[in-house]
Amino acid sequence: MKHFPGIAFLIILSVICNNSSAQTSVLSDAKWLLGKWENQTQRGRMVEEWSKLNDTTFAGRSYMITATDSIALESIVLKKEGSDLYYIPTVKGQNNDQPVKFKLISADGKALVFENPAHDFPQKISYTLQEERSLLAEISGLVNGQERSRKFPMKKAN
Repeated sequence: MKHFPGIAFLIILSVICNNSSAQTSVLSDAKWLLGKWENQTQRGRMVEEWSKLNDTTFAGRSYMITATDSIALESIVLKKEGSDLYYIPTVKGQNNDQPVKFKLISADGKALVFENPAHDFPQKISYTLQEERSLLAEISGLVNGQERSRKFPMKKAN
């Protein structure tokens, strides 16, 4: 029993390190998200681009290309903070132009799901890799007590 505090410390340290590396691993497992994704819509071509800033942060941006213009839609940060991973979009004209955090609630090698139950809409944002060069982004949540969702299928552009 004399060595108990030392053993307990090692166990706690191991758990902390495993939790921390698990979130970093999730970010590295999400490398399929990196690159340029597109979807042709009636309004124009929607583009979402992702790049790796460092081992704990991806940066994204989305914009619409019309026949005569390019319109910024949002900037996004996918960032590890402590032991958690957050999807943090900033949308011009929404939320007083302030970023909103969505916490990662589930992930595997082909899907990322983030939630913020306190946000008006959406409360959930997900990305699912459907095939090597195809993904589905989806926003969903309650609006006036009714479940709503919007799907954004995209193809890899590069």
